[in-house]
Amino acid sequence: MSLAGSTAAAENVVLSGMARALVQHQLLSLEKAVEIQKKADAAKGKFIDELVSSGGLSALRLARFAAETFGLPLMDLAALDAQSIAPELIDRKLVAESRVIPLVKRGNRLTVALSDPTDLQAIDRVKFQAQASVDPVIVEHDKLLKAIERLGQSAHQKMSELVNDSLDSELAAVESETPAPADDNGEVDDAPIVKFLQKILLDAINGGASDIHFEPYEKHYRIRYRVDGELREIAQPPLAIKDKLASRIKVISKLDISEKRIPQDGRMKLVMSPQRAIDFRVSTLPTLFGEKIVMRILDPSSARLGIEALGYEPEQKALLLEAVSRPYGMVLVTGPTGSGKTVSLYTCLNILNQPGVNISTAEDPAEINLPGINQVNVNDKAGLTFSAALKSFLRQDPDIIMVGEIRDLETADISIKAAQTGHMVLSTLHTNDAPTTLTRMMNMGIAPFNIASAVILITAQRLARRLCSCKLPADIDEDVLLAAGFKEADLDGSWTPYRPVGCERCNGGYKGRVGIYQVMPISEEIQRIILAGGNAMEIATQAKLEGVSDLRTSGLRKVRQGMTSIEEVLGCTND
Repeated sequence: MSLAGSTAAAENVVLSGMARALVQHQLLSLEKAVEIQKKADAAKGKFIDELVSSGGLSALRLARFAAETFGLPLMDLAALDAQSIAPELIDRKLVAESRVIPLVKRGNRLTVALSDPTDLQAIDRVKFQAQASVDPVIVEHDKLLKAIERLGQSAHQKMSELVNDSLDSELAAVESETPAPADDNGEVDDAPIVKFLQKILLDAINGGASDIHFEPYEKHYRIRYRVDGELREIAQPPLAIKDKLASRIKVISKLDISEKRIPQDGRMKLVMSPQRAIDFRVSTLPTLFGEKIVMRILDPSSARLGIEALGYEPEQKALLLEAVSRPYGMVLVTGPTGSGKTVSLYTCLNILNQPGVNISTAEDPAEINLPGINQVNVNDKAGLTFSAALKSFLRQDPDIIMVGEIRDLETADISIKAAQTGHMVLSTLHTNDAPTTLTRMMNMGIAPFNIASAVILITAQRLARRLCSCKLPADIDEDVLLAAGFKEADLDGSWTPYRPVGCERCNGGYKGRVGIYQVMPISEEIQRIILAGGNAMEIATQAKLEGVSDLRTSGLRKVRQGMTSIEEVLGCTND
């Protein structure tokens, strides 16, 4: 059995390469190595961090051991000239995560300082990003951490330089102009504030963020990304740039930069390449200490992923595709804000978007631009409401109509009549599940007969975070699984629940999201319940008898398939 086999396996601990080397050379007992590794795993840190901080081995002794054992040169990082450190060779985030500092690059060889030569993953990541062979140099771990910290402080200092006199004059010139796209003014593109904003936007897109939040407070200013449904802070730039940054965003979003007392909504576009452009929906909100700005990232490629990528089970996908391919009727997608309703609708529209079909959409605003579809932004102030747009659509010889959201009785009534008179209507509602959607429509004042005759399918959905490939099997009691909704027959040992772990590629053990769906066709029995004025519980009971899985059951299927964790499903679905 391997070194980690006896005691470590019993402790469910996998020793790092450095831990194994120290045990093999009898500088650390196996029991002590396991204890330190467990503490490091619990803190989601590295073995070498816990070893040095706990006093298990001094940083100098560890460095000498690593140099001798692995035949690598030993260097005193404190004696190195700071100017010779070249952090620009690899990303600062990778420097912090991998604990590797690039020193110098000559030709195709990059010399790096590190304290753990057994961390082959870190070395491979550096090699991949730098596109060079890596020559490691051993340094003391504590000095390495201090150097990395200094590099981070240096980056913050560069950000602070944004608030200098030259920036003030450059921004003053920008704010005095009529709002125009950034590309129309080359001098504006050279401003530090513009470069900083471009970096924030590009990092958000590359990091898979769905929203960017710029939030001013009394004594600090922070920027947060929403990644996989969770907000996380990514920067705290100097408070003094909040007004300048807000002005810059408003300029390129064609908003009124002089108006700071009322909310405003706008759009901007970032061209990534001739084949790809990203739209941003911009919303400003006056707060006590300045304007909070939220930018929603709208990537048109998300609508072209195909229905297979959304996470529908095979039978659910078949029901949805059969419903939207009918010549007339209403299909509703429901769920809370941020549950992926828009992407589901656009995916269906992309399937239906054929040369012989006339498709019109009314949205607030149009989030994704699809060629071949007539998209209309509603404008309540100008009188172009959802209901007004729908009335106009019916005079435009449509085949398929998409209404961004049914908010009132008038919009619902026109949508229902359109579905009854030979049009396919797609829309959304904010309800918790499919059965409550029908009772919500009745409460809005729509006659039960109209609902029963027009609505052909309702799909409710949630987005759960998808487990990263670093996931590990989870030890969960059967009682917990049964309480979550699994049946005794499900616990047959043919599948394994997984838990998040966390690695450099993911966010706390999760990477991306997967849809959880309840797809409910309106059968004749459900129509009878609607006509009789039945409630959501009666509809849900009948749907269950017809084999419709509720959101919790659909989520548990994703747990069985190893896509997500049971905690994530419990958090985003109702029992």
